[in-house]
Amino acid sequence: MKRLIFPLLLSMIYFISFSQINTQNIRGTVRDGASDEPLVAATVVILNTNPSLGASTDENGNFSISHVPVGRYDIEVTYVGYEPTIIKEVMLTSSKEAFLEIPLKENINQLSEVIVKPSVNKTEPLNKMALGSARMLSVEEAKRYAGGFDDPARLASSFAGVGSNMGNNGIVVRGNAPKFLQWRLEDIEIPNPNHFAEVTTFGGGGLTALSSQVLGNSDFFTGAFPAEYGNALSGVFDIKLRNGNNQRMENTVQLGLIGIDVASEGPFRKGSNSSYLFNYRYSTLSLLSPLMPDDADGTRYQDLSFKLNFPTKKAGTFSVWGIGLIDRSGQTAETDKSDWEYLQDMESQDVKQYMGAVGIGHKIMLGNDAFLKTTLAGTVSGLDMHTERMNDQTQLEPKNVIQNTNWNFVLSSYLNKKFSTRHTNKTGIQLTGLKYNLKLEDADPAGTPLQLLTKEDGFSGLLSAFSNSSVNLSDQWTLNAGLIGQVFTLNGSYSIEPRIGAKWQFKPAHSLSLSYGLHSRLEMLNYYFTRSTTGEYINKDLGFTRSQHLVLSYDWNIGNDFHLRVEPYIQQLFDVPVIADSSFSFINLQNDWFLHEPLQNKGKGLNYGVDLTFEKFMSRGYYFMLTASLFDSQYKGGDGIWHDTRYNRNYIFNLLFGREWMVGHNKQNVFNANVRITYQGGERFSPVDYIASVITQDAIYDENNAFEEQLSPSLLGHFTVSYKINLKHISHEFAVKMLNVTGYKEYYGHRYNFKTKTVEENREATIIPNISYKIEF
Repeated sequence: MKRLIFPLLLSMIYFISFSQINTQNIRGTVRDGASDEPLVAATVVILNTNPSLGASTDENGNFSISHVPVGRYDIEVTYVGYEPTIIKEVMLTSSKEAFLEIPLKENINQLSEVIVKPSVNKTEPLNKMALGSARMLSVEEAKRYAGGFDDPARLASSFAGVGSNMGNNGIVVRGNAPKFLQWRLEDIEIPNPNHFAEVTTFGGGGLTALSSQVLGNSDFFTGAFPAEYGNALSGVFDIKLRNGNNQRMENTVQLGLIGIDVASEGPFRKGSNSSYLFNYRYSTLSLLSPLMPDDADGTRYQDLSFKLNFPTKKAGTFSVWGIGLIDRSGQTAETDKSDWEYLQDMESQDVKQYMGAVGIGHKIMLGNDAFLKTTLAGTVSGLDMHTERMNDQTQLEPKNVIQNTNWNFVLSSYLNKKFSTRHTNKTGIQLTGLKYNLKLEDADPAGTPLQLLTKEDGFSGLLSAFSNSSVNLSDQWTLNAGLIGQVFTLNGSYSIEPRIGAKWQFKPAHSLSLSYGLHSRLEMLNYYFTRSTTGEYINKDLGFTRSQHLVLSYDWNIGNDFHLRVEPYIQQLFDVPVIADSSFSFINLQNDWFLHEPLQNKGKGLNYGVDLTFEKFMSRGYYFMLTASLFDSQYKGGDGIWHDTRYNRNYIFNLLFGREWMVGHNKQNVFNANVRITYQGGERFSPVDYIASVITQDAIYDENNAFEEQLSPSLLGHFTVSYKINLKHISHEFAVKMLNVTGYKEYYGHRYNFKTKTVEENREATIIPNISYKIEF
């Protein structure tokens, strides 16, 4: 009987899926993209259905189209006096309603005889103040792209101008270190939201705590971003959480080799417009330990994200949102000296990490042409890491200690006002209180007593204000201009930064834009409190690291399905912290917590290149995206000499391709296959001083010739195959996802081999498979 149960269940699912046509609802809201005013009587039509299906918006701008057969659709929205838009790639399943938030742009040319070509929403970011170097990351892409592994950071690495590694998800934007990127959630800068953040790569980690189950359409910026984004140097990942379904409960449970994932959303009570949404994940890598680096089987993590939404009739909309993660990892030293091959075999390490952010938001319309949005939030991030190393008597001795906790208290508020059809302005402030409790100790050289580098408990602030305007000079010309100022109260450092961009729509499908921005970013707070051996602060006057961006963008919308973008750019970095008479620069800073030298804001950097993107949106059952980045990344350290940066790969090529088939008797089930291939230049590293390395029994690099060596190019491949069965109000999905199918061995530096008494490359292939089952109901 047991042998018959599973085949019987599959037969039942197969029979039910073939016996009926399953339908679902498409709902949403249509608003003025500048003022957020609801648009009444806008027309919403599904383009590829027979007979045609559609609806009109009500007095609140809401629409609903019922009984739509499951499948993939393009949706066109039109409204008198506004430019029509097409929403691409809306995937409708039997288990979840599709909800769309659709902004429309008012047409400044009101002549009735002018025919306006519909725009495709995927070609533009959500933030209309950005004219170049910006891309929307849609929820649909987040669930589909191969190599994403339900991680927005790994998805972003497929975009032009972005480099990545296998072992961590640090986002390298146009040759910049991952730590120069700002993570932003619901209008608030948040700490690095990655699991195992800041351990191997500052700004990166294993994967983000944000699941695609809660992710809304978000923006990713790679340069010259609008004035509202302060404290960011290379780029901004502006992430939004979607609202839960306010009409019915929907649940998701996923089981896989890397853990469990549970999500739920729905109304607080029947007939209410309020909603909840949450997602919880727990993971352990013990099942994958044969394919992972040493000691990965002890790695485990969990995260929670949520959003509560409370619309009112007169007092605006209130929301409560949050994200949090807890990580645990480490390793155990080998007690048998005959097993000592590398230094890591002698070390025991225990790492505990946590991160959290919670906020209360309020948005209220002020008439029909303005709204005020205010958010009060608190964030926390903590790292507790203890490392010990065995001596020759196999006794553990302290190697280093990190006990850091950072609390941020944030008030963000801005007023968005549409003064006319031609002019929209956004003006706001962001006040951030920085509370810190920092302790760093290091034994250098090993075996000596721990030296205190940082011990500080205090409070400071980062205060900023901005104003940004978008002006439609004509139906062809758009000008965006803004200014942001920020002050770091610890040492009085300040920055005033202009941002400006112009766009020329010289043909309906062709446009050119030019954007400029001055940007700056604080360094990690522990560096400001580095102490000398006598206990004096040596870096407290450290200023902002700054950069100037200049980007030219050419866009060509080839019909409704194809898009070409070409972006040449140049970025000049200055006031970069360096060490005098050394090639060291924060431009290359990767994971060095234990710096104890004085720093100076005298370093420079130069990144220039061209990014190309050619993509076909999902239609006729397939999509593809080709990206190419050709660039050069140089820096000048405290030695006054120009060097290649650590991240100067020179070129990155990506190919994404996906095909889906609607199968079954009524074409309602979905078989999906996606692949991503990346070919990129090798990582840079400094030459190894082999004589000094053998003497010290550790890898010693020749920093006088910093990053002159380069590894061979790397080829990375990822794929995803899934099959979704749509039944009535429920769906089942079986998936196989694989990272690094090419088995590329990533470079983790050099290390001394005690058995062969030589220095060798430390390279490991991280191959991550995940077989999963997901049910949505």
